[in-house]
Amino acid sequence: MTEKHTEYTEKYEVVVVGGGAAGLSAALVLGRARRRTLVVDAGEPRNAPAAHMQGYLSRDGMPPGEFLAVGREEIARYGVDLVRDRAVDVTHGTDFAVALASGRHVHARRIIIATGLKDELPEVPGVAERFGRDVLHCPYCHGWEVRDQAFGVLATTPLSVHQALMVSQWSKDVTFFLHEVAESGLSDDDLRRLAAAGVKVVPGEVAGLVIEDDRLTGVRLADGAVHTREVLFVAPRAVPQTGLLEELGAELTETPFGSYPVVDPTGLTSVPGVWAVGNAMGFAEQVVNAAAGGYRAGAFINGELLMSDLDAAVGEQGTTAGV
Repeated sequence: MTEKHTEYTEKYEVVVVGGGAAGLSAALVLGRARRRTLVVDAGEPRNAPAAHMQGYLSRDGMPPGEFLAVGREEIARYGVDLVRDRAVDVTHGTDFAVALASGRHVHARRIIIATGLKDELPEVPGVAERFGRDVLHCPYCHGWEVRDQAFGVLATTPLSVHQALMVSQWSKDVTFFLHEVAESGLSDDDLRRLAAAGVKVVPGEVAGLVIEDDRLTGVRLADGAVHTREVLFVAPRAVPQTGLLEELGAELTETPFGSYPVVDPTGLTSVPGVWAVGNAMGFAEQVVNAAAGGYRAGAFINGELLMSDLDAAVGEQGTTAGV
């Protein structure tokens, strides 16, 4: 797709900040509704390390990059503009003024924030390099592909128990490495469930991974002990990209996975005219959920704009009639 450049004073009905599944889905709906729409895409999708995405009906196993490329082609058919740029500031007056890193400025009647989140990985040597290959985070995304292999789970907080229990659905050979979590930090219920699931609990800090022939073969503890493993599940720290929402004054709420905007069922934030979709509004939005959320927001925004314009027209007619 040929990316189009905007002029400083160009106006859109909707600007979508973020070109992932949620943002592209919203743009597709808006484009088909004949709304002048711009997608600002920084080109940093969260699932870039993954070779394939799973669980999206009819697109199961599709490479994420290919999925996004198809989405860009689809929105182009309906006249949606896309720029490879980053929104660095949004201000709200009679409309929304969006400043881009390139120096361009655009205006919009409505804004969709689809900036997602970033994953901060545990600082264990080898984890970042193998992430998306044999170091994984989501059993629903990758469990089937690595089923019945020797799993390890790296604890980052006591909540990692949940991850260890979940992955036991895909393998009966699971070792839970407590790493920096004290065994005393696990509740009696945690220990009973881990035992019932057949999960082996190993205390001690993890020092690194053992890689042979470009594949994970083990997990090395600080004391030198090596546990043979083929897959390691980790729980990255989610960092929501809420900077623009905070600038706009959107209400946020704290969750165990970060601070996210308060939204209604359509994704509307506490700021009139501003929607948040995908991982910009919640940690657990998989690709299929993000696309659905973008669709919902796009459809609602189109209807809201239509009614707003019709009400304005009615008001003008009334004023004219009264003259």
